[in-house]
Amino acid sequence: MRDEIDGPHRVYGVERWGKGLVEVLETGDIGIRNPLSESTHAVSLPKVVEALGARGVQTPVLLRVASFLEHGVRRVNESFGDAIAEAGYRGAYRGVFPIKVNQQAQIVRRIVEYGQPFGFGLEAGSKPELVIALSQPLPHDALIVCNGTKDEEFVRLAILSRKLGFNTVIVLESLNEVEIAIRVAGELDVDPLLGVRVKLTNQIGGAWAASSGDRSAFGLNSEQLVTSVDRLKEAGLLHCLKLQHSHLGSQIPDVNDVRRAATEACRYFTELLAEGVPLTHLDLGGGLGVDYTGEMKATESSVNYSVKEYCASIVETVRYAMDEAGVEHPTLVTESGRAVVAMSSVLVFDVLEATLFDVETAPAPEPDDHHLVADLAGIGDYVVEGRLQECVNDASYYRNELRALFRRGTIGLRQVARGERIYLRLMSRIRRLAEETGGSPDLVAQLESTADILHCNFSLFQSLPDVWAIDQLHPLVPLQRLNEVPDRRAILSDITCDSDGKIDRFILADRVSATLPVHDIRPDERYLFGTFFVGAYQETLGDLHNLFGDTNVATIELRENGEFDLIEEVEGDTIGEVLSYVEYNPRDCMDGFRRAVDRAISNRKLDASEGRQLIEAYRSSINGYTYYE
Repeated sequence: MRDEIDGPHRVYGVERWGKGLVEVLETGDIGIRNPLSESTHAVSLPKVVEALGARGVQTPVLLRVASFLEHGVRRVNESFGDAIAEAGYRGAYRGVFPIKVNQQAQIVRRIVEYGQPFGFGLEAGSKPELVIALSQPLPHDALIVCNGTKDEEFVRLAILSRKLGFNTVIVLESLNEVEIAIRVAGELDVDPLLGVRVKLTNQIGGAWAASSGDRSAFGLNSEQLVTSVDRLKEAGLLHCLKLQHSHLGSQIPDVNDVRRAATEACRYFTELLAEGVPLTHLDLGGGLGVDYTGEMKATESSVNYSVKEYCASIVETVRYAMDEAGVEHPTLVTESGRAVVAMSSVLVFDVLEATLFDVETAPAPEPDDHHLVADLAGIGDYVVEGRLQECVNDASYYRNELRALFRRGTIGLRQVARGERIYLRLMSRIRRLAEETGGSPDLVAQLESTADILHCNFSLFQSLPDVWAIDQLHPLVPLQRLNEVPDRRAILSDITCDSDGKIDRFILADRVSATLPVHDIRPDERYLFGTFFVGAYQETLGDLHNLFGDTNVATIELRENGEFDLIEEVEGDTIGEVLSYVEYNPRDCMDGFRRAVDRAISNRKLDASEGRQLIEAYRSSINGYTYYE
């Protein structure tokens, strides 16, 4: 790979979070590289978008990279395989993918395909997800792990599926589920394959700390665990209890939390064996995190370990605990979803227009202006290093005073407009000098309030809901011109009419910033952004705010010669489809509009040709893309 030590693109930290999958090309384009082949050439993302456009696939588009998804499946399975071999572990690994992380049919189907050589299975946390799992051509040694709250119908389907050869494990999460499993198994006269979820007292750090520890929502505490074992023994079903599930956590930032939680899970496992429970599988749940920022630190959006280190930590911890207890090494199970699928999708969207706050010129005060306008302009005489904070303080004071005078009717619109323009020009000068001389972090933060707003063709609530809801960070960069110095700062606003529809936290090479370095927007060129690592949760959690629906989806496979194949395409929602989701019948809408047109023609407000034009415009809209076209 070429040397990337210097260059304007370094500001975005692509070489840190890209992990060899994403890089900056000599052309300044963002490129993606096939991780399954070291000799492959990177593919330019702007050229991919251009080629998709020629085939009628418009932006915004969710780009799924099949090569990345296969890499995700292989990496987890092969890393566990390597760790088992290196540690002399005598058990096997049988991972499962949690369907809730991405339920889209294309994704689940490909994960099952790519997981075939590894006996990779699925985790179902609901009846609909179990229905999905049972429709997949899973390998004979793969598991279907059933978590979540279960009613009799859920349990019955899981038990009956055993007759088809599925290894469907019903994980008992409560004493009520123990009774349901005993009752349904008796009615069907079929031995179920059972697991039990044990709450660990160890709590991990990070944004999802509440999903771990003894106050987590699911699982049995030690007293309930003993009661469950006794009840299964009474019912003659203890021999069916083969799996212990102990969820370590989600997006665990610190690898030492993994070790501590796994150690506690092993204590429960060996104690249950001593109680006569014939356990063979230890399921340590989720937790394998994604390093969104590239920091390799134990923070909410990063992790201080690699996939290989995570796998080695679990294998070594379990091996030591089992050897110490003198018991056989169990089959290890983990439910890694985010680490498998997050990297596989990129959301690509255009800038539609820009609201600029960084201005190059300012008007001179006029003779009849209030003296505060001249005072504001006078700050320009002492915009020098060492006085920048003073300049910001003075400019903010004078502008606020001018605004107050305008609200009271003392000055007019044109005076306050001149004051605003002078203020923005001052902030531009101060920001540039602060960047050149290394201003204080507090000063830089104040200056970021004058960043541009780029209005972009996407819905935050539909495509990036975690960014809005829980302040999740995703790498987000311009897809072109990264060989040029980005000379402006901006935040991004989506196409919804909601003030929350904006992105104002960005991953840079050295920090998380409230603004993103961008280039000037040229009127004759597209300016594209890519948001990376959005394959986990975002599609499923997205909502219909302002009735913006699913985007177009294109699945590509990377070739070794720097080209790509479009292997699957799904058109985004039409307006008619989205209306049907919220209980409107598109045909009824069409009929209602047609009646309004007919009334207008009858009342001679329209002629017949105008009526046809209106109906055609309405029909075209109802069949069109919900996004800007």
